[in-house]
Parts: sequence; structure tokens; C-alpha cells
Amino acid sequence: MNDDVVRLLELLATGAGSEQLAHVAVENPELGRASALALRIHSTLSAHRRREAELSALFDTASDLARLRDTDAVLRSIVRRARTLLGADVSYLSLNDEAAGRTYMRVTDGSVSALFQKVTLGMGEGLGGLVAQTAQPYATRDYFGDERFRHTGPIDSAVRDEGLTAILGVPLALGDQVIGVLYASDRTRREFTPDEIALLSSLADHAAIALDNAALLEEVSEQSEALHRAEEAHDRLMDLVLRGADVPEVAAAVADVLRGEINLFDADGAELTNADPVPPVPAAEAVAASRASGRAMSTADGWVCAVQAGPELLGSMVLSGRGDLVDADRRLFERAAVVTALLLMLRRSVAKAEDEVRGELLTDLLTAPERNPGALLARAERLGLDLAQPHAVLVAHAERVPRTRLVVAAGRCAALAGIHAEEVVLLVPATDPGPLAARIAETLRSAVDGPVTVGASGPAHGPPEIASAHAEAARCLRALLALGRIGEGASMDGLGFLGVLLGEQTDLHGFVQRTIGPVLDYDARRGTELLATLHAYFGSGANLSRAKGVLHVHVNTVVQRLDRIGSLLGADWQAPDRALEIQLALRLHALQT
Repeated sequence: MNDDVVRLLELLATGAGSEQLAHVAVENPELGRASALALRIHSTLSAHRRREAELSALFDTASDLARLRDTDAVLRSIVRRARTLLGADVSYLSLNDEAAGRTYMRVTDGSVSALFQKVTLGMGEGLGGLVAQTAQPYATRDYFGDERFRHTGPIDSAVRDEGLTAILGVPLALGDQVIGVLYASDRTRREFTPDEIALLSSLADHAAIALDNAALLEEVSEQSEALHRAEEAHDRLMDLVLRGADVPEVAAAVADVLRGEINLFDADGAELTNADPVPPVPAAEAVAASRASGRAMSTADGWVCAVQAGPELLGSMVLSGRGDLVDADRRLFERAAVVTALLLMLRRSVAKAEDEVRGELLTDLLTAPERNPGALLARAERLGLDLAQPHAVLVAHAERVPRTRLVVAAGRCAALAGIHAEEVVLLVPATDPGPLAARIAETLRSAVDGPVTVGASGPAHGPPEIASAHAEAARCLRALLALGRIGEGASMDGLGFLGVLLGEQTDLHGFVQRTIGPVLDYDARRGTELLATLHAYFGSGANLSRAKGVLHVHVNTVVQRLDRIGSLLGADWQAPDRALEIQLALRLHALQT
């Protein structure tokens, strides 16, 4: 066999390139037919190898899809294989946003331009926009010289920044719907062959399948997760109900399962979950719509579901922080409203029974404290009250506010509250009835949106003292109303000399000390006669000349002593009310000594 023919065969066997085969033919023109045959064989082998590589890539892509875990990873693999198989400089994939009417970049391989990686195309704009709009492959050997598609400034700038010239784009389609475009591109002019277009189209089909599978997996995952949350919520809600949990605990459990924020409101719009800050009350129209349909309603701020028992509206439940709810989550939200209605009804029944028990205890404490004190103490202990400890007794009054509403508000401030003798009575563990009355008056004002006057007495220990303290608190309330001090709270001590006159258990020594104590202390420390000067001054009708005669001192001395008294008792000590209190204190001090 001719040596040159053998050489050609050896080159074919070792996978030599077409350039080497052509070189042998040039060296020996007599091998014309053998050389042509060798080049055909080489071309056929190259095509087989290329096809084998393409099939291998498609097989690997199919394997990736079979074990799909990360959609982005599969898409990156497809784009990278497209670049490798087509020998392209850059490959990339864009996805359509049907709502916005645009297509945006999702994955790139070989790109070096940040501007290009963030470019978006309107439908019909640029080569990719044309592919997305027509669902047909398009290829151009010279992008900027091709007038088949609409050029725009932003797209051309991005393509120029990446340095691209030849671009091939094929559609990613699910049925008749185009969801994106897969591209291969070069930075020099290039003609893309039908085989290359077919290969890129096959890879695009795999990419579309990957995206479709991911969407299905996500849907299945969401449904599975929703079912799991429903089971979890059902168990938690049942556990809470059986344990006697209150409404805020149920709200917190539902909020945790639904990954949102739950707030509850009663039928009047009062917030029940003690949120801080207080959330806005749901729109009455949304609550009415939910009540009529029996379903949760979507609003601008979230979701609203009426809480009702039969035809009676008990309140509403609001879910915020969730833009949308799958059916399972929506049903869970509606089920939580039913559980909440059950708890509210139970709470109402328990409260009614407890109010009756507390009302009976309060009545017996105030009307028959001596009948069986031991039994009263035992009954109070069952309600969580230790009557042996000091308690303040308060009586509250509000014009134009129903006593039932006032007593509900008072119940949040007291250990025991009820209606007795047409007034609302509170029993509060405390040793400072005066300041306490002022605080509770302000609290109740906010609760009922109107002035509430509160008279107080105490501290009292045991049933008999509590009954006596109630009588004094009632007298204190009447005095406050008679004095026009509507909306205030005070004890007898806070009424000055009126407290001395009206109170049965008033601390007379304490009144004297609060009124003229600074004068008494000054005399005791300095050996002065300021107390005698006060007696002489008021006994002389506040006349300086007569007072100096009683005291047997110069009138200037009387003036100096009165100035000192003013510095001790305050500049207003000679005002009519203060002067009356001081004179009463002088008389009581004289009786005590």
C-alpha cells in the first residue's frame, strides 16, 4: 500500500485535524481521491463526536431534571452547556413577566458586563423581545446591522457594553405559552447553523421543563406545608381550648402558624389582644361582609373574619402581614375565628357566673359583715382575695354612664367590683386610698370616655373594717360631688377640714400635723411662740394691734412672727379656706394637749 495512504489512515486513527489531512494531499497531488475520502471520513467522525457530545449534554440535563432540587442550579447548568456546545462567547436566559409585559435576565454565563446582566426588554424590543413575542427562533450575524427587530437605546447600550455581535435566541415554551428565551452569542460575526439552532432549542425545552417542574414542586410543597400547618394549628387550638386558654393565647398561636400578626376586637371595636401600639379597628363594611358570607375577607391591610355565634356578632379577627392566603390557610384563619367565638362565649358564661358570686360576696361584706366573718374570708379566698390584708374601698360615680358599663371597666382595676346601693364599689389591695382614688378616676375616665368621681377610704382589714370604710368612701363621694369636684378621686384626708367633719375614722393627729405641723416643729426646735401668735392673731380677728396687746409684744414683733409663719405654711395661709383649716387644727391641737 502506498506510504502516503497509510499516513492518511494513521492521521485519521489518531484524530488529526482537517488541516493536517489537507497538508498530506497538498504534498502528494496523486492522492486526490484518497485525500477527499479521508476528509469526508474526518468530517463524519467529527459530526458523530459533536452529536455524541450534544446527546451526552442533553442526557446530563435530563438527569439534572430528574433530581431537581435547585431550579437556579439547573438553569445555570443548561446555560453553561449551551455556551460550551455551541462554542459561544456568552450564553444567557431571560424570563417573561406577563403582568409587566417585559422579559428580564435570569442566568448568564461568560458575561462580563453588569449593565448587560441587569437589562430588561419590552415585548417586541430587541432580538430577545421579538423571540418572546413570536415564539420563533431568531439569529443574527450582525446585531447592530439587523433591522428585523426594534432597537432601543437601553438594550443596544447593554449589548454594546458586553461587546456582542452575533446572537441566537430560541423560545422557552410551555405549550403555547412562551415563558422566556435562551441565547447563545459571539463577540464576532457568525452564522448559526440549523443544527446549532436545533440544539439550542432542545436545551431551551429542557429549561422550560425545569421551570415547570419547579413551579409544580413549589405548589405541592406549599400545599403540603399548608396541610401540615393546618394539622399543627388544629392540635394547638384544641390543646388551648382544653387547657382553658384565653383569647390572646389563641391569637398568638394562630399568628405563629400563619406567619402573620393577629389582632382581635370585640363587637364595639375594643382591642382584645393588648397589642402595642393599638392596631386600627377593621372597617365595618369588611366585618359585615364577612359576617354575611361566613368567610374571611381580603382588605387593603390584610384579612378580616367576623367572630360570631349564630346571628350574634361577638367581634372580629384581623390578620396582617400576609398578602395572600392559600385555601388551607384561609380555612385555618376562619376556623380560628370559630374557636375564638367559642372562647368568648365561654368567657361570657364564666364571667357572668363569677360576677354573680363576686356580687353576692360584696353585698354580704357591706351589709352583714358581722354575721359570719370566717365564712366571708373563706369565700373571698376562693376568689383569690385575702381580706386580712389591707384593702382600700372606693365608690365610683359617673353621670350618663350605665352602671353596668362602669362596673365592667372598674373590674379591670380592682380585686372585687360590683354594684351596691346604686353605686359602683371597688375593693383594691392598697394602703394609699387617696392617691389610688385619683389614679382610678383617671383610668375610668379613659375607659368610659367621661368624668368619673371616686371617693375612697381605708386601708381596711377584714369584713367589719371594710364595711365601715365603704360608708366613709360613700360620704367622701357625696362631699366631692357637693363641692363640684366632678371627675376627681380622693379620700377624706384629701378633703381637708371637711374630711375631719365627715369622717368617722379620720386621723385627727395627722390632720393637725399636715395643717400646722411646721409651726409646731419650729416652736419645739427654737423655743419660739409662733403657735401662741396664731392663737392671738385669729382670736383678735386678724387685727395686729389687738394681737400685740394679747401677746404683750411690739406690733413689729407680731409682724415678724406672722412672716415666719407664712414662710412655714405657705403664702396662701391667710386665704379663707386655708385660714379655716388652720383655726380648726389649732382647736384640735388644744384639745389633744
